[in-house]
Amino acid sequence: MPLLDDYNNDNVFAKIIRGEMPCHRIYEDESVLSFLDIFPQSEGHAIVIPKKSSRNLLGLNSKDIGRVFGAVQRISKAVNDTLSPDGIIITQLNGSAAGQTVFHTHVHIIPSYNERIIINHNDKKP
Repeated sequence: MPLLDDYNNDNVFAKIIRGEMPCHRIYEDESVLSFLDIFPQSEGHAIVIPKKSSRNLLGLNSKDIGRVFGAVQRISKAVNDTLSPDGIIITQLNGSAAGQTVFHTHVHIIPSYNERIIINHNDKKP
């Protein structure tokens, strides 16, 4: 699937933005929405998305990218203050070959702890 392929308005994040699917919102402004991941890899795993339609980072202009990553920093600080993790993983995947499964630009904020295993989204649950 090409990186700059057409945007699909029926993806799960577009539905969340439109209010057609529920989510646990933790931050929202005119440009960005953040919510807890429904399949968290760790306690406090959050997702940050632009409200603008784009498949991946290549489809956003620098101003929109700045808004997204400004929110990423704000939420990462809140995660640190609230959960006191030993580290924070921030990932952003572009294209299926990179592991992207929802084709709307998004950033994962995953708290990590020395004594806990990070659960991979692709791992099968028992």
